[in-house]
Amino acid sequence: MNNLTETSCPPEAQHIILTVFLCLIYMIGLLLNGFSLWVFIFRISKWNAGTVLQLNLAISDALAALFTPMMAAYFVNGNNWEFGDFLCKLKIALISAHFYGSIMFLTLISIHRYVVVVQFKRSSLFKQKPFVKKLCFAVWCFLLVGAIVYGVVLPVTNEDGHKRCLSIHQSKLTTVFFIINFVLLVFGFLVPFTISVVCYSCLGRFVTKVNVNSLQGQSVKTKSLRMIGICLVIFGICFLPLNVTRTIGVVIKKYYPNECQLLARVETAYYSAYVLAGINCCLDPLIYFFGSHTFKKAFQRSVKIARGQQERDNRTESETTGYSATRDAIYTIS
Repeated sequence: MNNLTETSCPPEAQHIILTVFLCLIYMIGLLLNGFSLWVFIFRISKWNAGTVLQLNLAISDALAALFTPMMAAYFVNGNNWEFGDFLCKLKIALISAHFYGSIMFLTLISIHRYVVVVQFKRSSLFKQKPFVKKLCFAVWCFLLVGAIVYGVVLPVTNEDGHKRCLSIHQSKLTTVFFIINFVLLVFGFLVPFTISVVCYSCLGRFVTKVNVNSLQGQSVKTKSLRMIGICLVIFGICFLPLNVTRTIGVVIKKYYPNECQLLARVETAYYSAYVLAGINCCLDPLIYFFGSHTFKKAFQRSVKIARGQQERDNRTESETTGYSATRDAIYTIS
């Protein structure tokens, strides 16, 4: 192994089960977030600052479904990118917008929740819908700029007769991957995660002192504790393993490029963490349901309407069937 060159560690084919789980998780996430977007847009008439943040989180989650087919084809094709340079840049843009857009909006939701519950007597820009809209627009602009930069510095490269797109095996981009990884690790994960932990720690201490004898106090405490649990689970299960395995991978690639077996294990762990990170698309809708009374009421109202429509359709079908049977009986007698 020590005599191998840097380019002598080809990517190993990933197990088909990773591709299956990737497609399954993101398909479920698309259904859940698609329904959430429908509720936000068509069933909620009055929006507040929290609703705006949750809508943008749902949009960033829905973006994941757009690059999933390309990722699945990439895995099945032995890590060979056949979709051209533009679609590679588009894939990178969608991935960054999805993962780091989700992290940013989750962080803003944690700040908003802290301000609304703990600082409920004080005025704050986070309680104002126009300010939050501008803040969300700024986040999307930041993500767009980042996507453009990634597209420029991370092109498709030809490695040993195979085209690579956003792969650790792009030896020409080892230093670029190393730098980008630590920028994303610090500013895209550690800083937002720290802010969220601080906000939810303060929120947790506050709600433990809330008077649970009143119905409103019990509702605030229950809703806040659920929000804390869901958000910390998303950060801990979905985003932490992804950032840790990617960091280990770029370090090995830069400083131990000939450790092929170790790099292959880390690559498999990274793709497993990548699939695991997709679970955030399925967990985020729980934030809307448990964290927003408006969304919960709109959701329940939509379910009741759908059930009522189904019952009417069944009743109509039953009446139609009964009428047909009676008519056939009359014809038979005649």
